[in-house]
This record gives sequence, C-alpha cells and structure tokens, in this order.
Amino acid sequence: MKPYLIEVCVNSVESGLAAEQAGAQRIELCDNLQEGGTTPSFGTIKQAKELLKLAVNVLIRPRAGDFLYTPSEMKIILDDIRMAVDLGADGIVCGSLTPTGEINLIQLEQMLEACGSVPFTFHRAFDLVADPFESLKKLQRMEVKRLLTSGLAPKAEEGIPVLKELVKAAGDEIIILPGSGIRAHNIIRIARETEAREFHVSGRNRFPSEMIFQRGGVPMGARADLSEYEHERTDPTIIQAILSNLTKL
Repeated sequence: MKPYLIEVCVNSVESGLAAEQAGAQRIELCDNLQEGGTTPSFGTIKQAKELLKLAVNVLIRPRAGDFLYTPSEMKIILDDIRMAVDLGADGIVCGSLTPTGEINLIQLEQMLEACGSVPFTFHRAFDLVADPFESLKKLQRMEVKRLLTSGLAPKAEEGIPVLKELVKAAGDEIIILPGSGIRAHNIIRIARETEAREFHVSGRNRFPSEMIFQRGGVPMGARADLSEYEHERTDPTIIQAILSNLTKL
C-alpha cells in the first residue's frame, strides 16, 4: 500500500525549512495564509527551490475572496503559473469556478496548458462547488493530478463523510488530499475513516520578533490578533507530532 505523505502549507522559505527539518515530504508555498493563501513572490519561489530538497508545490491565487476570475485576473494567473514553472516548481496549485458554482473548465484547461508537464492540484475552491461529485468527474476527465479539499466543511474532520466518498469515487485517477484543521489529535481518525494517503497541514505557531526596540500601538495591517512583533510560521514540533501519529496506523 502507498505510504502516507504529509504536505505542509508554508508562508515563507523559513517555514519550508522547518517543514523539511520535521520530515515533511512536500510543501505548498504560499503567501498571506491569513487570507487563505495567495501567490508567493518569485523571489520566494526561487529561494525555496535553491534551499529545499523536498518537493515545492506553488499556490497560484491572485487575491483573497471567491474564485470567479476576470479575464485580466486570468492573465495574471497564467503568467504566474508559467513563471513558477520556469523557476522549477514541482507542482502548481490553482483553480477557478463559474458563477453557478461549477468548475470553470475553460480556465482550467488554460491553467493545465500553462503547467505543461508539471502536476496540477485543484485547490479548495472545490469546497465551494454546487455538486462535488459531478465536479470530481470533471477534474478526472481533465487529468488533474490531485484535489485539495476539506470535504466541503470548515475543517477536514467535519468533512470526513464526504472525504471518504470522494476517495472512493476518485479511485486511482486523482489523489484526494484532505486539508484544513488537521493536527496530531485528529490525523489518525481522518486517515482511518477517509482512507486517504496524503494530507495537507499547516502546523503554524506564533513566534516573537527579534526586534529589540518595539513601538506599540502602530499597526501595519488589519489583524488585531497579530502584532508586528509576532510572526506565524511552521512549528516543526507540530509536524513531527502529526508524522509520529501516522506511524501508529
């Protein structure tokens, strides 16, 4: 049977290094994880490929919010995909929907063409579709490599019934990658009940800034829960705990 694989969603090269140190087999490289993830800078992709030995999948998402993209946004997406591929991305993570909640097959075809031979993961836009099983069939016909989904629930643990059916319906044609809220305390249940073999985790924690002089009360962004003197990044101990629990299966 195929071994379990852990993909870590990371927001920086430093987080990627922490994920690699912890034993993860792949990362999804993003920016702005507090917004659900957006496209990382080209410099970040370049450095990740130069410094990391594990596989680097790159999220391509031009903005937060819905997945209904205008023609100008699609041009950005396609340019970003091509650039990520040129920089050596091992996989591309992207997706788009129609106004009626279906997979946008025209845009998906363009994305796949821009990827060339690089594997494509359809991301959690899938969790906003009107009909998940019809959408899965469309992804299978388009020969998408992998589907990242929480089972149409806020967290993967809540989406277990749908995830289990998706894994069954996907067979060997597409890899179902459960993600959202997966931690050491629930990975065993999710793995056993869904029968998935790959899992998408973040394992982030807050770390204090190393700034000596700190001026309070001058926020640079809208997040009231995170100051300029805290950083969110991958905590290797969280990833190690998840991997340790998987070995018990």
